Amino acid sequence: MTRSARRPPAATGAPAGASQVFERSRARRTAFWLPTVTLLVVDVVAFTAAMTLTGTGSLKTLTLLVLVVAFFACGDLYRPRLSLSVLDDGPAILGRALAAGAGAMVLGGLGDGIAGTARLRTAVVFGVLCLFGRFAAYAGIRWARRRGKLRQRTLVLGAGRVAGTLVANLLAHRQYGLEPQGMVDDDPLLGEDERPVPILGRYDDLSRVVLEHAIDVIIVTYGSVREPSVVGMLRTCDRLSCEIYFVPRLYEVHTVTRETEVLWGIPLLRMRRAPFRSRIWIGKRISDVVISATAVVVLAPVLLICAALSWWETKSVLFRQTRVGLDGRPFTLLKFCTMRPAEQSEAATRWNIGADSRVHAVGRFLRRTSLDELPQLWNVLRGDMSLVGPRPERPYFVDEFTRQFPWYCARHRVPVGLTGWAQIHGLRGDTSIGDRAAFDNFYIENWSMWGDIKILIRTAGQVLKAAGR
Repeated sequence: MTRSARRPPAATGAPAGASQVFERSRARRTAFWLPTVTLLVVDVVAFTAAMTLTGTGSLKTLTLLVLVVAFFACGDLYRPRLSLSVLDDGPAILGRALAAGAGAMVLGGLGDGIAGTARLRTAVVFGVLCLFGRFAAYAGIRWARRRGKLRQRTLVLGAGRVAGTLVANLLAHRQYGLEPQGMVDDDPLLGEDERPVPILGRYDDLSRVVLEHAIDVIIVTYGSVREPSVVGMLRTCDRLSCEIYFVPRLYEVHTVTRETEVLWGIPLLRMRRAPFRSRIWIGKRISDVVISATAVVVLAPVLLICAALSWWETKSVLFRQTRVGLDGRPFTLLKFCTMRPAEQSEAATRWNIGADSRVHAVGRFLRRTSLDELPQLWNVLRGDMSLVGPRPERPYFVDEFTRQFPWYCARHRVPVGLTGWAQIHGLRGDTSIGDRAAFDNFYIENWSMWGDIKILIRTAGQVLKAAGR
């Protein structure tokens, strides 16, 4: 069979009509949730069978099921991988089933005697039955993928030899569930007659191609653009619903681990899903509202005193300034006024007023203790800001810094913050903008709730030491 005969019919480079877009959206949702639900149902059935065989039906035994599901979820056993193998997953399945059984014994009481041992026996039987159940489920998922029922529309970055081999393998082995739609490259190494799928655009067209062709998966291979440029392009896809994989350098000698997907001999590394695209990010907003609302109530006397001092020295309480927030949208940031109001043009373009003679004793105190930032708790409550995130900047300086540091605008992928990773490392005031942007992007890529807590604790320490501007 020729390569042209193997090309998927949708890979024509033409945008889809409304009916095609709806069909692709429905197929995408099905490919996403159906394998996960199938595996969960198989595990519940296996557990029910194990509970019946061991005669341990009780409320405490159901605790074992909760632990099993939690342990399996933490081990990515409900994330349908590209390469499905019970032999690969067997150690993780049996190990986590036994761990859940031990946990159920502890929660049920170590003095539970025979009942506790029975729950452990149920865990062992479940582990064995789960292996057989998943063997059947994996076979069913592979069967559905081969027939295009669980397809994921795939885009390959790069059009070199590795990309050509990878695409040809995906077209020949459809059990992986990836349906190549095309490639993106500025200077394709493969000739037109050597490409299994067409070139859909240049690297600069990445966002457009992803949207027009309803791409589900992006695979990054070796192309004609330098890797630092690819980082910026992929960050533009952070807010799109795409899984991203990489072909590692020197992949021929790359060590395969459980985190590695192997597609017909070529290893792929899965890019960690951006934290702000995960469901746990909702917890960040909830904590912002709870903590900021509590802080406004608890610190009400402090806020009133600061407001009175600002009025006494500057005849103004609040200073309002336009800043750039999430996705580059402007908002009005609030501060306590620390010097007599200047012209709006000066406030928008002057970098630092720390040494300005118009800042008197009260203003210097508020700035040094960072108490002038407290009105931003209202910005947090309104949703303009978060407690922790990249510090917002004025539009004039955002334009200037973006021209100097192309990665600066990537900071706006998440809400700006009252404090941030860069600030607790002393990157405030007259410090390197490039370092600040690098620290902010590091925070975004490695975000966690515990990380936010650490930043808030260290910020509180700096406030107590009066380490402000």
